Amino acid sequence: MRYLALLLLATPAFASEDIADQYPQSVLYSKPVEVIPHVFTAIGATAPPTYENAGHNNNLSFIVTGDGVVVVNSGASWKLAEALHAEIRAVTDQPVRLVINENGQGHAMLGNGYWAAQGVPILAHEEAAEEFADTAGQGLSALQNYARENAEGTVIAAPTETFTDRKVIEMGGVTIEVLHLGPAHSPGDTQVWIPAWSMMIAGDIAFHERMPPIFEGTCTSCWIETWDNALVPLAPTYVIPGHGHPTNLAQVQRYTRDYLLDLREKIAAHLEDGGDLAGAYYVDQSRWAHLDTFEELATKNAGVVFAEMEFE
Repeated sequence: MRYLALLLLATPAFASEDIADQYPQSVLYSKPVEVIPHVFTAIGATAPPTYENAGHNNNLSFIVTGDGVVVVNSGASWKLAEALHAEIRAVTDQPVRLVINENGQGHAMLGNGYWAAQGVPILAHEEAAEEFADTAGQGLSALQNYARENAEGTVIAAPTETFTDRKVIEMGGVTIEVLHLGPAHSPGDTQVWIPAWSMMIAGDIAFHERMPPIFEGTCTSCWIETWDNALVPLAPTYVIPGHGHPTNLAQVQRYTRDYLLDLREKIAAHLEDGGDLAGAYYVDQSRWAHLDTFEELATKNAGVVFAEMEFE
């Protein structure tokens, strides 16, 4: 199995923006795969959330320890969480003992209600919990609009526990470090690190098959600093990003840190030439045009970075 995992990581992963659903018999977009022994992920679509993918456009992962299962991300709905639980039961008889939300977005937390109903504790970073409290109603409305019947049963449920910088979980002989390495993609970005296995479930600090979305208020210089000073020193061998296939650190560095550096360089040159916001939308990002969601995000990202850098 380890050899097969290495082989998978050594070959290019194929993006899936144009594939509506890879697992028609389930509300999940794809069936969970075992990335390394005991670590599984159900890879979501790299497209925006749609009726066809039922909002499963991020990675829903789980870790099988010797004494229970840890889930990373509850999913965008009750039904997605329930479907993931069915897949976990097909793998192991061990109970789910903890759910970790990787950030405060709906696709990480709107399935919390299902897990809360099972009596499972739910852990999130304090800033992610605050973001979810502010945006959950809007996220639930959006889910109901696009997912229709697949949104049924979904209720808003906050995390039951929060952390600030780091929380260590010992379970069944496995040490799991739940980390907030620093400012990155969104408030409370969380990374799940298993040092003994050199495995990081990185969440949305790391992208490689789809373009990273840059939100208003995101500090891209901080994201790069967090990457260089906190993520790279850990040197994970295996990386499960927030979206897209499992890969390695070099690949996500190429499409996350290097993308951010490139866009900042282009916007800096545009500002140096006296350019305005309208012109910033047209800086050359063609190097990244093969990434999924390029059409939806490239110009938006340029505008956000212009606003960030204008008064740096």
